[in-house]
Amino acid sequence: MAVIPAPDPAVTLRVLHETAYAYDAPVELAHHLGHLRPRATPLQRVCEWQLSVAPQPDVGDGEGPDGADGPADLSGCRVTVSPGVHQSVDPWGNHRASFSHSRVHERLVVVSSFVVEVDPLPALRPEVSPPWEAVAERLRYRPGAGFDEAVEFTLGSAYAPREVSLARFAARVFRPGTPLLAGALAMMHLIFRHFAYKPLATSVNTRAPEALAQRQGVCQDFAHVMIGAMRSIGLAARYVSGYLLTRPPPGQPRLIGADASHAWVAVWCPVHGWVALDPTNAVPAGTDHVTLAWGRDYADVAPLRGVIRGGGRAVPRVAVTVEPLEAVFDSE
Repeated sequence: MAVIPAPDPAVTLRVLHETAYAYDAPVELAHHLGHLRPRATPLQRVCEWQLSVAPQPDVGDGEGPDGADGPADLSGCRVTVSPGVHQSVDPWGNHRASFSHSRVHERLVVVSSFVVEVDPLPALRPEVSPPWEAVAERLRYRPGAGFDEAVEFTLGSAYAPREVSLARFAARVFRPGTPLLAGALAMMHLIFRHFAYKPLATSVNTRAPEALAQRQGVCQDFAHVMIGAMRSIGLAARYVSGYLLTRPPPGQPRLIGADASHAWVAVWCPVHGWVALDPTNAVPAGTDHVTLAWGRDYADVAPLRGVIRGGGRAVPRVAVTVEPLEAVFDSE
């Protein structure tokens, strides 16, 4: 009698993301928008989320105490935010938080903390996915054909355009008749092998064609190259922002606060749905990956951005900690 192995258990993770600005000059007026609340997915459940902003944002006349502990929402997530923080949902279903300061301030600290449960990724069967050309034909934009979520992610965007150089790069693995998911996995490994991870080689404004030419960058660049290459041959791919649980080599302590925000790619396949792949690490996104938001590229889901008057030049200090909840309990 064959023994069926037990499924891998879900992993519970706690995430702490702190962004601090120490401005060179006083800020007179500021408006900020953040994608800092994780979203629920078929493989991820959000248990609680807290957002604190200091100094306290403006609270308009007649506004309620937004920062008070509220009941769990329909997904079961308990949400607590600072007074003056306004919550909304963007066109892709991501949670947004916006706030403003009309009082002079010289420092800003935004802290997002939450707990999620992440299920293992189901086994992938690349060989059963259809040929990539058939999927590209199906995804071709046709006026009046009705809405298809995946079609939007075949179109070029600011950071991940459709371009000849990217299409040529994709052709290295997407040969005629290649199953779509097999090609996507091959591209993930191709980027991992031929691109160097160098944090100072690119900037937050680097586009996929420039990153492709340099063959170096950070996770944002790796994701944009893969997305742009797949779009350039008619396939659908979207940008996913989130966090990665890093594990040190055996015998070395874990560096609390040494993690950073992360980015990867989700590829559309008619058989498997959206499949998340991490070209920076050459692995499918699993229980080490915490999904925050997704969109066409980085510009849609930047964790925190703003417009300020005054302030001079200020480089944010960002610290991210992702750890198993069991480890938190063990240390207390």
